[in-house]
Amino acid sequence: MADALTILGGRIFGSPGATALRVEDGRIARIGTDAELGRAGEVVDARGGLVVPGLDDAHLHLRYGARQLADADLFGLGTADATLAAVARHAAANPDRAWVRGRGWVYSAFEGGLPHRRLLDAVVPDRPAWLRCYDGHTGWANTAALHAAGITRDTASPATGVIVRDADGEPTGVLKEDAQDLVDAVIPVPTEAEDRASVADAIARFHRDGITAVQDALGDLENFRFFARLADEGALPIRVRTALDLTHGISFGEWRDRLDAYEAEAFPRRGGRHFSGGILKAFADGVIEARTAALLAPYAGDTSLGLPNWTPNDLKRHVAEADRRGWQVETHAIGDGGVRMALDAYEHAARTNGAWAGDPHGRGAPAGAHPRRHRVEHIETIDPADIARFAALGVVASMQPFHADPSPNQVELWAANIGPERASRAWAWATLRRAGARLAFGSDWPVVPWSPWIAIHNAVARQTAAGDPPGGWLPGERLPIEAAIEAYTAGSAYAAFADDRRGRLAVGYDADLAVLDRDLLEADASAIIGTTSVATLVGGRMVHRSEGAA
Repeated sequence: MADALTILGGRIFGSPGATALRVEDGRIARIGTDAELGRAGEVVDARGGLVVPGLDDAHLHLRYGARQLADADLFGLGTADATLAAVARHAAANPDRAWVRGRGWVYSAFEGGLPHRRLLDAVVPDRPAWLRCYDGHTGWANTAALHAAGITRDTASPATGVIVRDADGEPTGVLKEDAQDLVDAVIPVPTEAEDRASVADAIARFHRDGITAVQDALGDLENFRFFARLADEGALPIRVRTALDLTHGISFGEWRDRLDAYEAEAFPRRGGRHFSGGILKAFADGVIEARTAALLAPYAGDTSLGLPNWTPNDLKRHVAEADRRGWQVETHAIGDGGVRMALDAYEHAARTNGAWAGDPHGRGAPAGAHPRRHRVEHIETIDPADIARFAALGVVASMQPFHADPSPNQVELWAANIGPERASRAWAWATLRRAGARLAFGSDWPVVPWSPWIAIHNAVARQTAAGDPPGGWLPGERLPIEAAIEAYTAGSAYAAFADDRRGRLAVGYDADLAVLDRDLLEADASAIIGTTSVATLVGGRMVHRSEGAA
């Protein structure tokens, strides 16, 4: 790393009138005009582009997503024929792979909203095939994969999953929620060398989009240790925070024992510069498309309230125990019932445990400050009575804007399942923000692409890349571009307890930043898609510089 680096000729996000920024010893040393800063050390000409804090993806699955970079990419294919054709091409191009795997198919591409193993058998007859839906909550297996997993008409569905069956009781090849584990258990696991290579590939791609930090939303101790090894070896050129699973389906005593094991490894890592822990991930429910998200009232045309993973009292008990020990908790909650269950658990924890002396990093909280930063992930629909509770409880609204891409394949089945009244509160990030909630944005990759720019475009325009619908879907939820960028930077840093050192361009902060190829504050919303980083820095170290950059 050079002793000094100077960025000139840009617009510095958050500093009106500033065009230049100086980096020294890995931190931001000065912000001002070109004339004030001059040329010192290595010089990057921003050429009129916007200089932003490094993007921090508050919710993705890094190692899991990296493993899928070599799988069939089915995202954006809106028909069964297109999906099957892509699978057939991938299978033909990879004849030596023992399994054909892929991700990204959409429910609406298939009659009735779900595919059948016979469709997959027709294009992959010679080996197991396993394809996850874009949301990750439903898997599609061919007959060979069912046989490999030992799934027959006599196999019982797990308590928090469904083996979908036809009228004769035979498995269709569709497995919902935890039933997917039956297939996952027999798929060959990549070696550590393979994981290191795929994760390095993913990180390099993130840097090209200006991403300097990620928050891994699911993992066990083995996954935690994998990233700890990379960090200790200096082989992690990105900030990573990794959650551990707040497991359902085990006794409370077993849970406390597991928490002891988690704490022995995660708590010493809290606040680490390149790798940190201290957060637990719970799943309150599933997804609306598969009718497994928890709702307060039944699904349209149904009597079901979804498939919650917890009873409300069990979730309260487990969250209160984690909170008492100083853990941050993030809860996957998509339906309005799941969101309420999560908020109720956090409120119960605060009442049970009282005020904390400090936050989970051991720092004292200012007088009157709320030291907890529990999170709700996704929040696809919310009851009006719960909107103000985010600010009142100090709960972070962690949302992934591209989930709300208003393409017909993405939203028609979603909206039909819950009806127009609940769909009118779809991904209500602007409403939550107006009510004082702290927003943190991410992608949920590999559920959808990792690009922060397609996500920010949707947050700002509520439109597809083609500009549909005119005026935006639920336009009252559109955000100003500045607010969307802040949610992807400062908001995500706050959610990770890192807001005292990154997420803003401020003197003394870590020099985690990106020089964009355009000034998004001057551009139309349609120009957001396609944004790239000319130069990306992590701790002042240049981790990406585009060819031809000055």
